[in-house]
Amino acid sequence: MSGVTLQNVIKRYGDAQVIHGVDLEIEDGEFCVFVGPSGCGKSTLLRMVAGLEETTEGAIGIGARDVTRMDPAERGVAMVFQTYALYPHMTVRENMGFGLRMNGHPKAEIAAKVAEATRILKLEQYLDRKPAALSGGQRQRVSIGRAIVRGPEVFLFDEPLSNLDAELRVEMRVEIARLHKEIGATMIYVTHDQVEAMTLADKIVVLRAGNIEQVGAPLDLYRDPDNRFVAGFIGSPAMNFMDGIVEGGQVHVPGLGARFDLPVDLPGDGTEVSLGIRPEHIQIDAAGDTHDIDLTEALGGTSYAYLVSATGEKVVVEEHGDHRSQEGARVGITFAPDRAMLFDRKTEARIR
Repeated sequence: MSGVTLQNVIKRYGDAQVIHGVDLEIEDGEFCVFVGPSGCGKSTLLRMVAGLEETTEGAIGIGARDVTRMDPAERGVAMVFQTYALYPHMTVRENMGFGLRMNGHPKAEIAAKVAEATRILKLEQYLDRKPAALSGGQRQRVSIGRAIVRGPEVFLFDEPLSNLDAELRVEMRVEIARLHKEIGATMIYVTHDQVEAMTLADKIVVLRAGNIEQVGAPLDLYRDPDNRFVAGFIGSPAMNFMDGIVEGGQVHVPGLGARFDLPVDLPGDGTEVSLGIRPEHIQIDAAGDTHDIDLTEALGGTSYAYLVSATGEKVVVEEHGDHRSQEGARVGITFAPDRAMLFDRKTEARIR
């Protein structure tokens, strides 16, 4: 197996530049997830690693090889797409072994590799079925199996679960995590779903507009984001943001009608800032009067209350247990200042 290195990688379509000098190192055996909003360049970057998109500038390495100008077939990668792309007239066994057969591999070798892939993915009982007789999750497992039999150095996944329903997505997420543990291969996975990113990744790469915003372990990004974009993108529900201004060595938040001493190096007076606080770190104060409860969602042991301040700012509060706030009530909110994060409103950079 091999790691993947990107050095100052740039992609242009004519005069439009969509990837802006990306530098990234993915270790051998690491599960790396590219995550970001639609149009951020994550699939383009994955396709550049696969060789399906030409690299305009920079270099891509897999292991010790520079693969920047290599054909896709020579790179030692296998890609699993959003669509299953199975041959409808072939059985599961034939679909999984088709690539090897086209490359002239011996029948015994093909059979052995297909058998091993079906064991890993628990597909033995479906080998003689055709795709029409399989569920969506089973079809995607066959698609993954087709990649496994090739024995690639790097597995590439391009939003492989987006066509599945919610229950199957959870099931397949567990399957892919188990697959990575069993075969130990380097995997790069693209998704817009930050829950998938948090649960699968050893390393998350957060992208926006063709740039890397931050790279790190899932909980590191959650607990210590570098900017407002990462703070708001990682976490579900998203972090709450409230406008504030630095005055007299404190942060004045008009929406709360309060001033806060925060354990950070504050910029000068008059600096416009955003105060960020996650839903689980906020408590509802029934005696307060700064927010109206617009909506509540009861999800069993956890509930979410959606609040609106007098200045129109929206706040989500996570509640636990049997207690559920009442819609229409007027309340306040409290939180420990050391749980809050502060961001420059103009640059979006974290103030530490």
